[in-house]
Amino acid sequence: MMFPQSRHSASSQQLKFTTSDSCDRIKDEFQFLQAQYHSLKLECDKLASEKSEMQRHYIMYYEMSYGLNIEMHKQAEIVKRLNGICAQVLPYLSQEHQQQVLAAIERAKQVTPPEMNSIIRQQLQAHQLSQLQGLALPMTPLPLGLSQPGVTTSSGLFSLSSLLASQAQLAKEEKASRDGADSHREEDGDKSD
Repeated sequence: MMFPQSRHSASSQQLKFTTSDSCDRIKDEFQFLQAQYHSLKLECDKLASEKSEMQRHYIMYYEMSYGLNIEMHKQAEIVKRLNGICAQVLPYLSQEHQQQVLAAIERAKQVTPPEMNSIIRQQLQAHQLSQLQGLALPMTPLPLGLSQPGVTTSSGLFSLSSLLASQAQLAKEEKASRDGADSHREEDGDKSD
């Protein structure tokens, strides 16, 4: 009879040993799952903040797109009206002037992509300058690493780079217009001779 009791006590010790091992394993798995849950929750919070930032950018770009669309339609209507005015005035000009005006109109219709980029930069500069004047911010640059209150570094750099590009473009256009004015004066001088 001793044999079955010793066997029963050995199996109960084995059961206790495996139960405590199982509890330890469950505890370890629970801690692992809890750490995984915590890291996933942090990642989820990060993604939620990125999502809200993306939505903010989407709204901003949508508003810009809508404004540009309205501006494009407005400019198209202005072009139509000016074209109508030119068509009405053209017959009253002399034949020579009519040819010059028609040639100038054709040149004006042929806008190249670099010219479009230049025009867009000028409009951006005008828009940014009006915003800066509205904010009454000083135009002097701050040392690197510092930014105006309420102006993010990236938007400040973008504004600065487009402002500089626009100023360079304006200088080129002023030079070109001066050269064009000089050539017109020479042509007028040739005609008067």
